Amino acid sequence: MTPSAPAPHVDVATPERVALSLPVAGIGYRCLAWLVDASLLFFFWVALYFVITLLISDVLGAFQALSGLAQSLFAVGIFATQWLYWTLAEVFFHGQTPGKRVLKIRVVREDGAPVGFYESAVRNLCRAVDFLPVLYATGCITMLLDGRHRRLGDLLAGTVLVREEAIDLDKYTQAPASEAPPAPASPERPLDAEDVELVLAFLSRASGLEPEVRRRLGARMVDRVGASLTDAERERVLASADATEAFLRARARASH
Repeated sequence: MTPSAPAPHVDVATPERVALSLPVAGIGYRCLAWLVDASLLFFFWVALYFVITLLISDVLGAFQALSGLAQSLFAVGIFATQWLYWTLAEVFFHGQTPGKRVLKIRVVREDGAPVGFYESAVRNLCRAVDFLPVLYATGCITMLLDGRHRRLGDLLAGTVLVREEAIDLDKYTQAPASEAPPAPASPERPLDAEDVELVLAFLSRASGLEPEVRRRLGARMVDRVGASLTDAERERVLASADATEAFLRARARASH
């Protein structure tokens, strides 16, 4: 049997020089996320139409009475509203619309960096082209042909959709054979998803690092996720690699 091709992914190098691999979202994930967002927009327009009918009895007649220019501006306004929905959601919610959040996928740049306004604006302006000739036919064909399942808007904006997979903490949170000093009891804020990923990526690779690199990276991770430690607590945490990694495991587990 011929071995199957590896699933597409995006490699990201963090500032701590820890490599992360983000799996790319396939066409199925994208279509389901779009259906959720399209349903929300549909119900929004239905509710708006209902409100307008309370103010204007003959909505269709009022629209037909508008000039050609006014009707064109109205159509552009409808597209602009939907463009703003996708663009602002992706910018302010870190690459996620409500539909993407439900499917646990997000838009990032090709280097794994968070998507910005420019990239989101470009990819969502291209929805009008991806929709042609009907039902996103152009976008679906592009996704099927592209190795990273990108539609035309993604190719022009330099973006890609990645999946947020659940992380199995058990393989990182097993206590070491030697008894490590207990983690400090100082109250700490919960870690965000990015910090948890960094901690788990470091813990998964710590045993294969050179001792000095392991110590230095461990200290940088403690500085990042243990800002409220006292000097005495920090000294105890950094006393050994076991103590450092025990503290990091405890922080990751508390935030899961």
